[in-house]
Amino acid sequence: MNNISSVSFRIDTDLKNKADALFAELGLNMTTAFNMFLRQAVREGKIPFAVSLNVENKETVEAMVEALRLENDPNVKTYSLEDALKELKSWTKKSFGPVNLKKIIN
Repeated sequence: MNNISSVSFRIDTDLKNKADALFAELGLNMTTAFNMFLRQAVREGKIPFAVSLNVENKETVEAMVEALRLENDPNVKTYSLEDALKELKSWTKKSFGPVNLKKIIN
């Protein structure tokens, strides 16, 4: 029989509850999920998902710069939320027929 070790650590209660709910939907419990994580990490010789700082890539930075440029350009047409929704509804009717925007937005 395999030797079994016990591991104990502290975790945010809300995070634990959300993880428990997710794992339950997947038919797992916390122990099985952590064992899967550890086995995959050992198998791959690394953490089995990307770990990085929140550093935007070049495309994201360019999009942010463009958004700032447009925001400060007095020649760019702006819309109120109501006007933007009317424009979207008009566009979607032309493209897709009648659309219920409340279902799309919510």
